[in-house]
Amino acid sequence: MSTLPPEVATEGATKQSFWMPGNYQRTVKRTEDAFQACNDIVLCFQERARVERQYAQQLSEWSNKWKPLVDSSPLYGSLLTAWQCFLSSADRLAALHSSVCRSLVSEDGDRVRTWQKESFHKKLFGGFKESQDFGTGFARAQKPWAKRLKKLDKARSAFHKVQRKEQTARDREVHAKGNPDVAIEKQRKIQEERELAQQETEKVRARYEKVLEEVTRYAPRYMEEMECIFDQSQEEERKRISFLKQAFLSVHRHLDVTNNESVKAVYNELHNTLMAINEQDDLRWWKNTHGPGMPTDWPQFQEWTPEKKSKKGKKEKEVASQQGTIERSVMIGGVKVRALYDYDGQETDELSFKAGEEFLKTEDEDDQGWCRGMKDGGREGLYPANYVETV
Repeated sequence: MSTLPPEVATEGATKQSFWMPGNYQRTVKRTEDAFQACNDIVLCFQERARVERQYAQQLSEWSNKWKPLVDSSPLYGSLLTAWQCFLSSADRLAALHSSVCRSLVSEDGDRVRTWQKESFHKKLFGGFKESQDFGTGFARAQKPWAKRLKKLDKARSAFHKVQRKEQTARDREVHAKGNPDVAIEKQRKIQEERELAQQETEKVRARYEKVLEEVTRYAPRYMEEMECIFDQSQEEERKRISFLKQAFLSVHRHLDVTNNESVKAVYNELHNTLMAINEQDDLRWWKNTHGPGMPTDWPQFQEWTPEKKSKKGKKEKEVASQQGTIERSVMIGGVKVRALYDYDGQETDELSFKAGEEFLKTEDEDDQGWCRGMKDGGREGLYPANYVETV
């Protein structure tokens, strides 16, 4: 049980004390404050969920924007794979942050809303049943105490009033004794007034002390009743704090991606891909694909072989003519492409072009990464397939 407040205390601190009439309202108001706090918590993390959703969308947009550019970049081998892994990791992280958004809204938000509905019971004409119950309990316990305090305050005021009256009488008596102009009879009358004031002060002081004794005697009972209601209020508040603690921990669990196994897997895979970049393997691939390691038919002595002439029937000539027409139409109606980079042909059968220049691709990419194309002037030749994009 709490002890009585010290008698020597500042007036402001005394007025703010829980034990003074009406000051229990701060404790009662905790119910309404907690209800509003639940609303604010839900709104707060709904906004955080929107941040997660927007971040997921931005990751996806970033990945989709760069994926075709990376795929057609001049990088190759393990270096290209590493760059592509950044984009695939972004897609997986976007899915993860989308799930965080859903968890914050559908799991954490709904959990707080459900608990709020079960724990706070609104009254028909406003307020909450819990607030009314605690307010009624405090008011009932404080009513007798407030009456006694009012009586005590009245007795104290009366005592202070007669003290001032007595002090005035004493001052008059002192002044009269030191003044030869005041008659003896007048001095005797002033002395009688001082004695009467002193007697009145003693009577009022006795009444004041009696009322104070009654208040002091009732204080333990008052404190016990008030603390009983206060403990009930504290228990309700403890339940609220405990629930919100678990709600915050749930939000933390959803937001803490550092302990998410999926995130760890994404970054572990990305790290392993980066560590797998091997300059020797990439250089070997380039050598064998575009360098001296490429297979080629070196010039050799060839005997002349006479061509065999064969007679074609009319039907075979028509078929051959049709095939030639088809091939030529394919060359003329090829796919339009745009150059991504400048390229200077190294051989006479290669095309040269500038970045942004458009021409026709007349043959698809071969096994060595070359396509055949035709420029507007009719110039045909080979070019590297990864230097252009389809328009």
